[in-house]
Amino acid sequence: MSKKKKHEDHEEHVDESWLIPYADLLTLLLALFIILFASSELDSKKYDSIMRSLNTAFTGGEAPFSMSNLIPIDDPANSAKTNNKDQSPPSKVESKTDSQLAAKLQKEEKDLEELKKSMDAFIKDNSMSEQLTTKLDSEKLTITISDRALFDSGSATIKQDSQNLALSMSNLLASYPGYQVEVAGHTDNIPIHRADFETNWDLSSKRAVNFMKILLNNGKIDPASYSSVGYGEYRPITTNDTTEGRAKNRRVEVSILRNIKATDAIAK
Repeated sequence: MSKKKKHEDHEEHVDESWLIPYADLLTLLLALFIILFASSELDSKKYDSIMRSLNTAFTGGEAPFSMSNLIPIDDPANSAKTNNKDQSPPSKVESKTDSQLAAKLQKEEKDLEELKKSMDAFIKDNSMSEQLTTKLDSEKLTITISDRALFDSGSATIKQDSQNLALSMSNLLASYPGYQVEVAGHTDNIPIHRADFETNWDLSSKRAVNFMKILLNNGKIDPASYSSVGYGEYRPITTNDTTEGRAKNRRVEVSILRNIKATDAIAK
């Protein structure tokens, strides 16, 4: 009887060995969720840290949450420090380049302003304010010459007394080498039908070429820096509906082009 009673009082223990892998699984899942949470704003260093932690967890090495593998949470102060470290100060080469660009821009501005003043003085001294104008902008210095100051109506031959104007302008331009110069011819919208000029394109092109040839008579000018173009009637500066408007549109423009634009210097 005693043996039977003793057998009935014995309690059977449930096998709890499954808790060990279950706990490991929960640990890995927790690690995974933390990794996913932190990976929304990762940089390359954080990514490497995550990969090392995950590799350690699955290969049974050092605990995945050891201090060496913790993933740093972004902190504004820390981010600012990191960004400041990443932003290296400008090199001496860059500073030197910027200084050179600024110096070139300053010299160019001075050159074109001096050339404009010289041309304006020539215009004033020769009472040609109605026939010549100058304009300096961010792209070029433009000298506009009315066609009546250079040509007879419908002709591309420069008047004999007007050749002095081209020669004087040539001497001024020779004092400022290193710039590209474009000579452009323009007409009004009245069609022309002549044996030597079938269209306004032909007339404007020939006028530009003839004026440029006189400019190039100065041996101090580099012909490679000069070009001519005819725009015909297609770039008017005012209306062609009036006699006065058409007279303003018939012109030759000498444009001294900037090598460095102010916008380029700012962008740099």
